[in-house]
Amino acid sequence: MKRAMLVVMFVLAVAGLMMAQNWSSPVDVLGAHGNNGRGCAGCHQPHSGAFGSGQKGAADTGSYALWGQDASPLYGATIAFGDDGSFTEVLPTGIASGSEEVGGILLCLSCHDGNVTAKNMMFNQSYEQRIGLLTNSAYGSQPIPTLLGNDGSAAGNYTNDHPVGINATIRSGNGLTWTGTTFTVTAGSPYAQFIANYGYPALAPGKWSNPWGINPSGKPYVLCTTCHNQHVMTVYTASAASPIAGNTTGYYATYFFINGPYNPNINNVTNTNAPSTAQFCRQCHFGEANEANNTNNITTVFQ
Repeated sequence: MKRAMLVVMFVLAVAGLMMAQNWSSPVDVLGAHGNNGRGCAGCHQPHSGAFGSGQKGAADTGSYALWGQDASPLYGATIAFGDDGSFTEVLPTGIASGSEEVGGILLCLSCHDGNVTAKNMMFNQSYEQRIGLLTNSAYGSQPIPTLLGNDGSAAGNYTNDHPVGINATIRSGNGLTWTGTTFTVTAGSPYAQFIANYGYPALAPGKWSNPWGINPSGKPYVLCTTCHNQHVMTVYTASAASPIAGNTTGYYATYFFINGPYNPNINNVTNTNAPSTAQFCRQCHFGEANEANNTNNITTVFQ
């Protein structure tokens, strides 16, 4: 009888981990991108682009996403990301082309490079940390910077930032296949098992747009918007296009605008489960995933 009860309790516990979550945000989901009260117009100026937000705007004459920030210091700039600058990205010379590099990198850096926002709306500290949402004591006591080119290290330093751009390509394998236009997953493969245990929100083909770029060689590459959803800071919503642990509905905790379940406040995950923070990274870094190492029964703790 005791053994049967233990089995039932274990099954119920696992089922609880796999059930759709019902996370609710403690703050407005736009979070830091509320832009000190400017709201959506802090990025998307309804009239006159960057001119309409009081920026110089002369080089921002394109109409991409009604962009309302002045990105002019970055047009055509060469930025060396990660690993001693091994991943070089040459930014577009304007926003009119509407390429993946514009919407997925340049426009993000027009704020997060610090060329204007350091003086008009950004504290250069993680919003979650600043308002007390980041409660995990494993984080240090110093402010977590949000300006990549002004983070307290060498001026303009990007070598300590995750690579993005046409040279930061995404590898496939283990059941994840790049077709030349999209990602597909082979049923029964190690990657399919990973999706069953977590999902692949950063790589799943989107309903409205895709979270990756395609370089001139036809290979997929990482954008800022591969890892981040700039419009929702605190909640990830599962869908048929991007199921989470097999669930096509449900709301999952996330932080830092991460484009998937990512909860750094859970610090008591046992070694028989995996934290969502590690699982998110394993979507691309699959060689470090449990499923790539013949370990298939490690489910994800989301919240």
